[in-house]
Amino acid sequence: MIPAASFSGKRVSLFGLGGSGIATARALIEGGADVLAWDDNPDSVAKAGAVGITTADLRGADWARFSAFVLSPGVPLTHPKPHWTVELARGSGVEIIGDIELFCRERMLLAPAAPFIAITGTNGKSTTTALTAHILKSAGRDTQMGGNIGRAVMTLDPPQPERHYVVECSSYQIDLAPSINPTAGVLLNLTPDHLDRHGTMQHYASIKERLVAGSETAIIGVDDSWCAQIADRLERAGRQVIRISKRLPLTDGYFADGTNLMEAVHGRYSRVAFLEGIGSLRGQHNAQNALAAAAACLTVGLELGEIQSGLESFPGLAHRMEQVGRKGHVLFVNDSKATNADAAAPALSSFARIYWIAGGLPKEGGIEPLRGLFPRIAKAYLIGEAAPAFSATLGEAVRYEISGTLAAAVEHAARDAARDSSGEAVVLLSPACASFDQFKNFEVRGEAFRQAATAIDGVKPIGGTR
Repeated sequence: MIPAASFSGKRVSLFGLGGSGIATARALIEGGADVLAWDDNPDSVAKAGAVGITTADLRGADWARFSAFVLSPGVPLTHPKPHWTVELARGSGVEIIGDIELFCRERMLLAPAAPFIAITGTNGKSTTTALTAHILKSAGRDTQMGGNIGRAVMTLDPPQPERHYVVECSSYQIDLAPSINPTAGVLLNLTPDHLDRHGTMQHYASIKERLVAGSETAIIGVDDSWCAQIADRLERAGRQVIRISKRLPLTDGYFADGTNLMEAVHGRYSRVAFLEGIGSLRGQHNAQNALAAAAACLTVGLELGEIQSGLESFPGLAHRMEQVGRKGHVLFVNDSKATNADAAAPALSSFARIYWIAGGLPKEGGIEPLRGLFPRIAKAYLIGEAAPAFSATLGEAVRYEISGTLAAAVEHAARDAARDSSGEAVVLLSPACASFDQFKNFEVRGEAFRQAATAIDGVKPIGGTR
């Protein structure tokens, strides 16, 4: 835990008592703050009280006495309308912050030189965060990873000068972190997302920009116009900017040339790393993730050999293009996290011969956006409520069967892939659907796929159990 000593002796209100909210409240208390917390969920209030957190309905609190208000990132700050606690805080002139802001203040108080890599973007931030932390750990660096992935940020070990922090930041968290100041700030990409919470794309982009604007070195993917404009704007303002591109050669920065990661300096190119043969980092989207991780690790002092070694040993994230098993020329890949068509596209674009398991609780738009990738699909195995609609979209373009259940789909896809003599065949679970018609969540669905695949006679598991 990181005791929030910057609020020692001060009275702080807090709303949102989920896992990270309780962790934040305990960090404040450990640091000497007088905390008054609340949540709209009575069960959450009871859990907080059971671990010694003082709770009371903040509607009746004396807000003039609070030095700060700590808000859970899951609670609306601006859109569709501010939460009632936000209105009370603003009405009393109380500063509104989140747990990432607390971390930033403690780092500046205890060890301002501690390397801090903060990562955001619409897509790919979890993989990039995990990959960056993995490279640092494999190079022997004292590394802490958390934020929007894994551990709540205030449950990490306290800042020390040589301790490296890799923190995934959502737009909600950045919005509550006015002094965020990473050593290396990474902005991967921007596409419309969470507009119900941010109102407009412009507002969403401006929030994401804050992370890189406050960084010592801004690492920005410039393959979309929003990020390209942010990079240009920060450079004009005199900030240190490193551009990355997964698609195009750059004059200065880092870019992908097939599976080679290249550095450009005034138009002169050199290879810094390569992804050839690294199954966990297939696909153009993972080239961007690897470029960002490599640039961030170089920024905090790693050598090229350390980065290459870390890339090669990266196991990938569970349920995100996770290689779970192989039998001869057949590879089994768990991409259960792909809960809509856009999320399924990277996996479908990464393999040439796919036996695709898709379906579940359908999302708006179905799989029509994936039509350009249909030639890669040898056969589709449709499950869940979406099966009839997906079969209508596939029509005569792709062979398919309605398997009904995941277990049947895995069995049938494995059988058909084994008979494919055209090279590597991939049994891919990338559902393009929510899981809730048949499974509790995408993790349970992915685990069911893993178990079904590795139970097939002759399949050798990859990466062990998680």
